[in-house]
Amino acid sequence: MPNKIFMDLSSLILPKEVFDNFSVVRLEEFTEHIDIYLDELSIRPEGDGHYLSKGFIPCSTVQDYPLRGRAVYLHIRRRKWQEQSTGEIIVRQFDIAHEGTHLSKEFAAFLKRNALIHRV
Repeated sequence: MPNKIFMDLSSLILPKEVFDNFSVVRLEEFTEHIDIYLDELSIRPEGDGHYLSKGFIPCSTVQDYPLRGRAVYLHIRRRKWQEQSTGEIIVRQFDIAHEGTHLSKEFAAFLKRNALIHRV
């Protein structure tokens, strides 16, 4: 039962695309911020090829909504996949960060909306 409660809580906190495609592997709490470490789930890419997981690419960090007055940073590791017959390496692209920023799409939209409201 605790695992279901953790999953339900995670689905409320994490952006949907993150929750659907990554697992929480570590959580660190500090006075000023919270770090959430996520690894891409081991779900083979779609298509005709036979893919093998070849580890992860370097971690990328995205800032998400604050929790309890602390900044939240998502440290995301995406998998590298190798197609066996061609040797081609692919990495899935996820639409998590707002273009040109290190902010989650939802957090960037919130900040933009909030800035427009306060300007009026």
